[in-house]
Amino acid sequence: MDTKIGSPDTCKPTSNDMINPTNATVSTVQNSVSSTIINPSQSTLGRHLARRLVQIGVTDVFSVAGDFNLILLDHLIAEPGLNLIGCCNELNAGYAADGYARSRGVGACVVTFTVGGLSVLNAIAGANSENLPVICIVGGPNSNDYGTNRILHHTIGLPDFSQELRCFQTVTCYQAVVNNLEDAHEQIDTAISTALKENKPVYINVSCNLSAIPHPAFCREPVPFSLSPKISNELGLEAAVEAAAEFLNKAVKPVLVGGPKLRPAHASEAFVELADACGYALAVMPSAKGLVPEHHPHFVGTYWGAVSSAFCAEIVESADAYLFAGPIFNDYSSVGYSLLLKKEKAIIVQPDRVMIANGPAFGCVLMKDFFVALAKKIKPNTTAYDNYQRIFVPEGEPLRNAPEEPLRVNVLFQHVQKMLSSETAVIAETGDSWFNCQKLKLPRGCGYEFQMQYGSIGWSVGATLGYAQAVPEKRVIACIGDGSFQVTAQDVSTMLRCRQNTIIFLINNGGYTIEVEIHDGPYNVIKNWNYTSLVDAIHNGEGKCWTAKVFCEDELVEAIETATGPEKDSLCFIEVIVHKDDTSKELLEWGSRVSAANSRQPNPQ
Repeated sequence: MDTKIGSPDTCKPTSNDMINPTNATVSTVQNSVSSTIINPSQSTLGRHLARRLVQIGVTDVFSVAGDFNLILLDHLIAEPGLNLIGCCNELNAGYAADGYARSRGVGACVVTFTVGGLSVLNAIAGANSENLPVICIVGGPNSNDYGTNRILHHTIGLPDFSQELRCFQTVTCYQAVVNNLEDAHEQIDTAISTALKENKPVYINVSCNLSAIPHPAFCREPVPFSLSPKISNELGLEAAVEAAAEFLNKAVKPVLVGGPKLRPAHASEAFVELADACGYALAVMPSAKGLVPEHHPHFVGTYWGAVSSAFCAEIVESADAYLFAGPIFNDYSSVGYSLLLKKEKAIIVQPDRVMIANGPAFGCVLMKDFFVALAKKIKPNTTAYDNYQRIFVPEGEPLRNAPEEPLRVNVLFQHVQKMLSSETAVIAETGDSWFNCQKLKLPRGCGYEFQMQYGSIGWSVGATLGYAQAVPEKRVIACIGDGSFQVTAQDVSTMLRCRQNTIIFLINNGGYTIEVEIHDGPYNVIKNWNYTSLVDAIHNGEGKCWTAKVFCEDELVEAIETATGPEKDSLCFIEVIVHKDDTSKELLEWGSRVSAANSRQPNPQ
């Protein structure tokens, strides 16, 4: 049965989770039987696109204005329920749509042709790597210019309008160039539905002279728009479950490990259902932190090879069977290819495929269906978790900072831990924040996001903007290094315009610390800024903003008390001054192993 999306009157989002990352498809919404005739002034291509965004749960679109998209922006603004947020640059607009999609399940950004499109491209590539449906809309050339051999501004000076399209073909799952009205409805709907089905970004180029033109295809609602949900092959599902159950039920100490593709598979709840049924020790890969509840009674921490949570790697790697749910094994997640895992012990479950050890593989089997069915066939086995409890020793507290002693990073994160609740979310920037935030224990309902596969420094500023806009009921705590912040700092301005109350911890250690631990050189040292004064200048008396610069623990405690007390409704920017060599032990270990992997000599010819 198709999932239908009807008219705006019958399917306005009633909450932030109309498109929910944990659901398999767009929430089913009943269509009204009778069609509604739309006022001709509202039956334009631009308004149709705007209505579609609202219908799939997008209430905020991140944009940068340019002459090719200005009329389109007018029509997006005119749509009730759609809020246009102007960003400082296209890269941050794309990052914001990425952050938004992590919470809402889908995000959107609008830029101008080529000069804007190629600028947002890096963010769209990152969303692709993280399996996030982002609708990237570009205001394109006038439809009359196609096929004329004319040279346009904002291009590289060749009469070739396909350069931008060719770039997006490599990082999106569908591309629509809308330069005539006859098939505009079909192209837009196909692009949006493909993004939702494939959990990947799509590209929609709309000719600048078409947005304001009414067309009969847009005059009647509901215009058919359906998502055919993916379904498992029943025989394949049954065979996969039988094989997996046989494999796991004969194991002595099996374990479960959650991976990042739980998100695009919408299988987190089913995975927890399996964990409840089997009693296995439950771990999570670093890039899946936040997708598996850490308050689960059998949770043993993050499995990240040599830099895993205490005693987690020992339990996972000593298991005689492990089920990995949606893993990505790259050089970062494998700590320079140093994981001590064996293929013959592993069941690898991908969003639509199950591979059992060295044996059979089953395609057309959806992860969620597989976990639900397997939970009914699995025998409870708590051996691995019992072993974990026997060897586990609680981690000690970091040494207290003496009064006025320079603040240490481990002390900072001890205080960040105390700030977490169901009403907060953590955004961790690429760098040492990966490792320090990974050690935070997330209470029930606390959000958590970082970009591990693509690892683009500066991602967190835009992503924080988008995530906070998508979930206004949560207060975002962003942990950002000084090097990363310099890449994308401008959109703190947009956070203030949107009246967000995010807390940003700017960790100032004078350079690219993660790169230092992989390979050091003078290029890892950056020009120091007066970050608090910069944010004060951006604030410029408009909106609520509070800044502080802290050097010791007492100052940090005072700053946090202010940020969570009198300034709880303000955007709070806390610059934390730490020593340039103050890093987590995990980064030291991880950096040396990744360095060794990067430095491998060429194979003999």
